[in-house]
Amino acid sequence: MTEASAPSGSSTQAVAETRARAVTPLWLAITIAVVFGVVYAYDVWEAVGNLVGLNLYAGELGVALTGYGVTLLVIGIAVPFLVFGAAFGLARHRGPLAQVVLFLAGYALVQVLSADLSALFDLGGLDFS
Repeated sequence: MTEASAPSGSSTQAVAETRARAVTPLWLAITIAVVFGVVYAYDVWEAVGNLVGLNLYAGELGVALTGYGVTLLVIGIAVPFLVFGAAFGLARHRGPLAQVVLFLAGYALVQVLSADLSALFDLGGLDFS
């Protein structure tokens, strides 16, 4: 084995230092998670409002929500929780910029899925028969 192919202690030490510097302090990680948690919670609030409001609206019209429509509305409530959990799990041992980017990407995904669910609801959420 030559000197060039032998692992050097300084390169493993540099990798360890880089990882140590990339980890976000606990207070900052909690702050980032709480700020984005409020944004995700607003989406949950909107989804619950859709479920309650559309049930009331359908009742006033004298029709019922189909099982398909109720399922889509419940999925709309669950999606922000699931995406926030995934973003939190992926971001917990990363730097602050990576955490913010992961939470923003997750929020964008929630917005896209919410738009998709609302489009699907328009296709068959109310039973007029």
